[in-house]
Amino acid sequence: MNTHNPTDPLSWRPAGRREWLGLAVLVLPTLLLALDMTVLHLAAPQLSADLQPSSAQLLWILDIYGFMVAGFLITMGTLGDRIGRRRLLLIGAFAFGVASIAAAFASSSGMLIVTRAILGIAGATLMPSTLSLIRNMFHVPHERTLAITIWMTGFIVGTAIGPLIGGIVLEFFWWGAVFLLAVPVMVLLLLVGPFLLPEFRDEQAGRLDFPSALLSISALLLVIFGLKDVARDGVNLLAIAASVLGIVVGVLFIRRQRSLVDPMLDMDLFRRRAFTVSVIAMLMSILALSGAWLLIFQYLQGVMGLSALAAGVVMLPSAVLQTIASLLVPRMSRWLKPSWLVSGGLLIAVIGFAALILVEGEYGLGWMILGTILLGVGIMPMMILGTDLVMSSVPPEKTGAAAATSETATELGMAMGIAVIGSVGAAVYRGHMAAQMPAGLDVQQIEIASDTLGGALGVVAMLPPDLAEALLVAVQGAFAEALHANALIGGAIMAAAAVLTAICLRDVRVSGGGH
Repeated sequence: MNTHNPTDPLSWRPAGRREWLGLAVLVLPTLLLALDMTVLHLAAPQLSADLQPSSAQLLWILDIYGFMVAGFLITMGTLGDRIGRRRLLLIGAFAFGVASIAAAFASSSGMLIVTRAILGIAGATLMPSTLSLIRNMFHVPHERTLAITIWMTGFIVGTAIGPLIGGIVLEFFWWGAVFLLAVPVMVLLLLVGPFLLPEFRDEQAGRLDFPSALLSISALLLVIFGLKDVARDGVNLLAIAASVLGIVVGVLFIRRQRSLVDPMLDMDLFRRRAFTVSVIAMLMSILALSGAWLLIFQYLQGVMGLSALAAGVVMLPSAVLQTIASLLVPRMSRWLKPSWLVSGGLLIAVIGFAALILVEGEYGLGWMILGTILLGVGIMPMMILGTDLVMSSVPPEKTGAAAATSETATELGMAMGIAVIGSVGAAVYRGHMAAQMPAGLDVQQIEIASDTLGGALGVVAMLPPDLAEALLVAVQGAFAEALHANALIGGAIMAAAAVLTAICLRDVRVSGGGH
């Protein structure tokens, strides 16, 4: 337990050796979650060939993790304030390790969806715990900014090494092996965490309000399900009913929070402009990015014909420059206002989306590398300064709730990007395939080829050369159109986020607090 008063600036002291070693420990789960996200996209083609999921099942496999993380983050953030953030982190690490083993040996699409859902619930304990612990370990503003930068760099390094490590693993092992990468990281966290991480909890926090937890989880999952269903199958009664019910439940959740003495989500946090704008902008940025990112690895392997390892190597320049950018952002923030730095970065990302729209034919790989570099570099100011603005704009005793809200925004953005924008891409692919499908295929082959890229390539492998070539050309054209559609939508959303931050953060300073 901390020995000084974190609410008293006079008691702030520079971080010592234990805090910096503790930060290294907290980077581990962050690195792991990023790695886990990227390697699964890389494994999607092999996974599709083995388990043969439908397009709907494949989307659920990819995004159920994000749904559950987003649904449970607020609950877990407030639970950590009550039972102790270190304790919750270690419980989550154990559960994540066990669920990773179960996912690695899943024998059906349904089993993998269930284990990914459990991984999401366990993952929801990790991110708010790490971020809130950092806020309580580093009280000097410039040290906290550096600590958050290192924490975010861990996420970027995970993104960087994910495709490369995943490519190496997939070169020699089956797709399930990518989940086993989490196990040694979680074991290390469990071994050293109790010795290096201090325990923090909000001593004034009341009991966890289970009705609030149930309402928040239900509202998020119902709304996301409704949006996903509309994007996949068009407007229908089930989707409308789920969305409306989710909104009603969300309103009930908000009304309950306003009436509680110890609310799960402190609505007063949203009175702070820096907090609210940063949360919304992070959600929009991740939503835009994840919709295109979903298709990039599939395009590299399925359309360009690269191996998983080669696809990882192609993504390395983006990841390296992204890591460098993450280290430069704190220095640049001394000279540039957050609004200029963040909105300028988001405009760079918009140019990256424009490059993805040009991906096609013999110059496709060059445009792909350029686009991913600009996306990675452009989003870093938003993620680092946005996170710092969120955490520094609230009192120390509210950091668990603030961290959970921030992570809910990013995970919800990721889940919605995969579900909604990803479903739009799938619809574009199906529509293009319906118009360009070559003659000579039976009904089952047409259905499989129109459903997913992995399924289409499986059909291509079984056809005579001439028909296989005709189908492959149609598949490559259709998937390119899907990528272009997702990039166009992502660019529009990212541009809107750039305008929002330029206008609403123009008078806000980093680590100024209280805005």
